[in-house]
Amino acid sequence: MDTREKLNLLGQAARYDDCTALGSDAVAEGRGLFAPEGAEPRPSRDLFPCISHLTTPWGERKATLKVLQTSACQNNCNYCAFRAGRDLRRAHLTPDELARSFDLMYRAGVVESLFLSSGVIGTVKTMDEMLATTELVRLKYGFRGYIHLKLLPGAEDAHIARAVELADRVSVNLEGPTPERLAALAPQKRMDELVGPLRAAAQLIHKQRGQTPVRPPSDSWRLTPDPWGQARLGMSTQFVVGPAGESDRELLSAAQMLYREVRLSRAYYSAFNPVKNTPLEGATPTDPLREHRLYQADWLLRFYHFSADELPFDAAGLLSAEMDPKAAWAQAHPERFPIEVNTASAPDLLRVPGIGPHSARAIVQARRQAALRELGDLRKLGARADRAASYVTLAGKRPPYQPPLPFS
Repeated sequence: MDTREKLNLLGQAARYDDCTALGSDAVAEGRGLFAPEGAEPRPSRDLFPCISHLTTPWGERKATLKVLQTSACQNNCNYCAFRAGRDLRRAHLTPDELARSFDLMYRAGVVESLFLSSGVIGTVKTMDEMLATTELVRLKYGFRGYIHLKLLPGAEDAHIARAVELADRVSVNLEGPTPERLAALAPQKRMDELVGPLRAAAQLIHKQRGQTPVRPPSDSWRLTPDPWGQARLGMSTQFVVGPAGESDRELLSAAQMLYREVRLSRAYYSAFNPVKNTPLEGATPTDPLREHRLYQADWLLRFYHFSADELPFDAAGLLSAEMDPKAAWAQAHPERFPIEVNTASAPDLLRVPGIGPHSARAIVQARRQAALRELGDLRKLGARADRAASYVTLAGKRPPYQPPLPFS
């Protein structure tokens, strides 16, 4: 099997990891329903199956080599396409092969960044190879751009420390929000072996920053940092949504815990799709709309000062499929509205459907110069005026021609 064929196989195997998406206010404000800015665009197949594309906050598409070191694995995760014992063609790239391939692709202008994960054939051996690959990319080939490196369950302290030095972001997939849910997905994995590397990485990252841990205000970044690495973009994780019977409340509560305790940069939510010849092949696929609602709610936790306890879950702990969670929260709290746009605090503005962090800051700045009197004033500042109209007053007056309050 030649190197290109290995790259194709290992790129296909890596498609189950979400790792490269960035987003904006549109996630929490209900736009882009089936292509949310909290979920990664589908990988490009124009050149290689191992090439995916991310979208930066300023709208540019960037190509990344998204690949596994090996698709061989000792774990028997119930949902995984390359679980131990499953009959499929597997591949492995040596550190030299993978680093050289990335360098050639980068110099040809085919990719601009690297995401590296792996199946597990001995945690120590596999982490050694992944770190060797990353060291070659950095030190031999002089790549100074963005690298996202996966930490394997039970990774040793020395592995974690070196990964933090080399990569711009490190991550561990928790898969389930609780030990019980994890056991239904991955019987051989333990929650402490997954959370432990995140906690260890967090300590290293915050120590090297020399300050009290503070979660970054946004997920924006440059693809050509100087200096490289130092895990400047922090950590991420991923949950498998659906087959373990977990609720949205469980998922978002787990994410909130990680945001607060280890200053996680972001969580990904992957809607389950069954894979043939796995224990969960007969399970029901998860509706992509559920994934989208989770991203919207997660955005509220990260940027809108909501807590998981106040999100609008139903009796089963699920978010509404019919309405985005921010609008659902507003409908459940008529006592909070309408608010006066010209005097409301920034946190209160963030509770208004149609107003996000960027437009809230613009409103606070603009009203220092002159009162905002029309919906057009909000629209010019980036707010979704049509969504906000039912919840605000402008200079003491309700906007004209607005629809009736949904709770009136």
